[in-house]
Amino acid sequence: MTASQATPGVAKTLGTQYDRPASLDNPRSPRMRKGGNFEKYAWLFMRFSGLALIILTIGHMFIMLAWDDGVHRIDASFVAARWREPFWQIWDLSMLWLAQLHGGNGVRTVIADYSRKDSTRFWLNVLLGISMILVLVLGTYALLTFDVNSVG
Repeated sequence: MTASQATPGVAKTLGTQYDRPASLDNPRSPRMRKGGNFEKYAWLFMRFSGLALIILTIGHMFIMLAWDDGVHRIDASFVAARWREPFWQIWDLSMLWLAQLHGGNGVRTVIADYSRKDSTRFWLNVLLGISMILVLVLGTYALLTFDVNSVG
């Protein structure tokens, strides 16, 4: 007895149940996707982080370049005075984290688009992940442990 004789009205398939096309019983029904929506969330992150980075960067450039005496006032004591306040630490930390994650996500997309072999894609993503972690850890460490009293 074949599969089509066992259940009349259902087309015979060679694969398992989850390998069947959209639905042989009802072809216009949407397929249920299994797995996460990582790429969708990565796409949304790129849009929102890009918008936040534009606001943070334009604010940073205005404060550093146009306010008061511009770049002539920037030295170690200016940075120390700025990083005494938690607001500026959070501002700079947000720029660091958003820029690193935004750029890393963009490079991850480029790696996925242009690497042909799975092993090449894997090792490039490993190198990308290591470099991102290194920059985030060192940048966060420098920003949060900066001794403002050491600058006179």
